[in-house]
Amino acid sequence: MSSTGYHELEEAPPPMTSRIEGDLMEISMGPQHPSTHGVFRMNVALDGEVVRKLKPVFGYLHRNHEKIGENTSYLGSMPYTDRLDYFCSMTNNWAYALSVEKLAGIEVPERAEYLRIILAELTRLQNHASLLGFLLSDMGAWGTPLMYAFREREKILDLFESLSGSRMMCDYMRFGGCRVDAGADWLARAKKIVDAFPRFLDEFEELIVSNEIVVARTQEIGKLSADLAISAGITGPMLRASGVNYDLRKVDGYGLYPRFKFRVPLGDHGDCYDRLMMRALEMRESIGILNQAFAQIPEGPIMNPKVKVRAFRPPVGEAYGRIEGPKGELGFYLISDGTPNPYRYRVRPPSFINLTVLEDMCLGHTVADVMVILGSVDIVMGEVDR
Repeated sequence: MSSTGYHELEEAPPPMTSRIEGDLMEISMGPQHPSTHGVFRMNVALDGEVVRKLKPVFGYLHRNHEKIGENTSYLGSMPYTDRLDYFCSMTNNWAYALSVEKLAGIEVPERAEYLRIILAELTRLQNHASLLGFLLSDMGAWGTPLMYAFREREKILDLFESLSGSRMMCDYMRFGGCRVDAGADWLARAKKIVDAFPRFLDEFEELIVSNEIVVARTQEIGKLSADLAISAGITGPMLRASGVNYDLRKVDGYGLYPRFKFRVPLGDHGDCYDRLMMRALEMRESIGILNQAFAQIPEGPIMNPKVKVRAFRPPVGEAYGRIEGPKGELGFYLISDGTPNPYRYRVRPPSFINLTVLEDMCLGHTVADVMVILGSVDIVMGEVDR
């Protein structure tokens, strides 16, 4: 006991030299920030304007998604998957349906497989177009590029609404097929939109790809090496921008993708510009896949009649199903104990995994670059926090 009446510490508390001496300035960016793409916070230590440390802080949007899944019937979780990446409910549905079908050994009719591919590639188009618009906004180009992207996105959301009854929370897939069929009129409207999409891409690329400001703000910024991307489990356009040829549509060949001819674009530098270009090039490939699907889709049922929607009980076992979502590998791991609810329900969201290397990409760049780097990752906090 000291003369002051307080117990003396055995060891002096760690000095906060960086703050006291003024070498580094610590700032908290978010969780409410116009460029954090949702309720997301970064604790950043700056040397002048240069980033020396950066720690992402997650969890503001945590909703107990996985525990809800373990206390809900298998089918009851389908609409909850819409809310993970709320830009991509169709692909969320597909990844979950694929996992349950793998767990229960369910086959899917051919027409339903084609519909799933059509809806997944339409989802990729609207996701990537929106990402480019948001990325330009992160660079300061408020309004025009994003509105161009949203103009095209609205056309696709109109299609989703007319087919599923909802623009964003589609709840469309079912175990063993799809909820409703797409008529000839819907397919004709979809084809018309896809046929007009290359013109939009031409204009959009002319606007941004060679733009001096875009080039200056993205090339050599936020580089991610192939080795780090692989060891961190990065997937999707972000991985391919680093030059790694890995696309689950090719690797797993799920659905009917082996029937389709398409290329997997790859980057050379792994910087923000390559990540931007990945989205533009992948949209070109999606248009090719869609045109093949429109030409090949057969008539027939869209649901496996053997699947019981009510009182669905898969056999005891476990399964992991995954797809190539617009943001990367989206997977669901399920354990069945033979009851109507999953014993374990686990989501592998690409946004969360891809965010883990944010600090590595930001170190040495300015604080203004952080927003561009974060924008190039393409995240939705609904699936990061779950």
